[in-house]
Amino acid sequence: MPQFSYKAIDGNGKERRGNVSAGSAEEANGQLTNMGLMPTEITEAKGKGRKAAKPKANDKKKSSLFGRIKAEELTLFTRQLATLLRSGVPLLRGLDVMERQEKNAKLAEIIGSLAENVRAGNSFSDGLTQYPKQFDKLYVNMVRAGEAGGVLETVLDRLAGFMEKSLRLRKRVKSAMVYPSVVVFVAIVIVVLLMVVVVPKFEQIFDEMLRGAALPKVTEIVIGTSRFVQNNVLIVIGVAIAAFIAIKLMLKTPAGSRVVDGVVFKIPKIGDLLTKANIARFTRTFGTLLSSGVPILDALVITREIVSNSYFADAIGRIHDQVRDGESVAGPMANEKVFPTMVTSMVEVGEETGELDEMLTRVADNYDEDVDNAVNGITSIIEPVMIVFLAVIVGFIVIALFMPIIKIIETLSG
Repeated sequence: MPQFSYKAIDGNGKERRGNVSAGSAEEANGQLTNMGLMPTEITEAKGKGRKAAKPKANDKKKSSLFGRIKAEELTLFTRQLATLLRSGVPLLRGLDVMERQEKNAKLAEIIGSLAENVRAGNSFSDGLTQYPKQFDKLYVNMVRAGEAGGVLETVLDRLAGFMEKSLRLRKRVKSAMVYPSVVVFVAIVIVVLLMVVVVPKFEQIFDEMLRGAALPKVTEIVIGTSRFVQNNVLIVIGVAIAAFIAIKLMLKTPAGSRVVDGVVFKIPKIGDLLTKANIARFTRTFGTLLSSGVPILDALVITREIVSNSYFADAIGRIHDQVRDGESVAGPMANEKVFPTMVTSMVEVGEETGELDEMLTRVADNYDEDVDNAVNGITSIIEPVMIVFLAVIVGFIVIALFMPIIKIIETLSG
């Protein structure tokens, strides 16, 4: 088994070096983490394979395009910081370690700023509020609750788990949209090529062979469309860009967002998938906040802000108002159509037993599995539907072009 040399930080914040046997660098990293160490560098022993060198300072600038910070990078930062704190490393020391080993220059700069803020005597959560684009209200409020209760490492661990599951859910939903998007793009490219390159050549053949004879109506439609596209290329492109920008702007307005959300919810299978995804996101976020010590009203406000669908956001807002007036969570939730009876029943049981946060997490786990099944079902249905869709479009154009050819053959035979 390959040998890996490592450098790591122990529970006292001191650097340790040694060797470990593992099948891969990832496996070695897991072994060190289980030993209570925070790896800062893992290299395969010489003669055993390629060395995984520690990134240099100038490499950091190249690791993230235009200084962006990906959700995966923030999740990893949260998980590693939680591991350090759980190992007994002080927060300031942990931030210094994270800054040194971070490959993303932008994130390393932010971590350094957070460390300076803590060094100046401010709280960690106060430093996070200076970067709202990277750390949303959910993140900040959970950290603040963890600081107040003296369980910051536990809260960061929960937050990292929440972020990891949210990322997986988001990737599952996006994966369902990749195939149809590719097929639609290919269909557009094929149609444009046919209209701009192929149809004009057939039109020239028809003019020469038929000498002004009438063409079938279907063929005239295809040729007319081809002429319009050729003569108004810039207009067609401009209209497409304008439509795209208009949709993006409409989605940013409350009214436009509601219209789009309402239409999407009515699409068979897709609407069911998005409903389940929103319920999973709501219950997991709400449960994570409550388990971290965030007050229930604040948790509802934060959850409402991170839910993407306007119908769910409005429903959560109404639940918040009624809970503020003294109602339970399950009662107002039962009056909202977006929440199935099973969800409201589980919430009611959670409130009665005093384990609402655990019950919400169970609901989220169930709906995560449902989202998986829904994604697989949609993928299996979309593939044949999109193939038929592409075949119909291309077939319509091909038939329209071959109908006059049949007429030409008949004329020549006569």
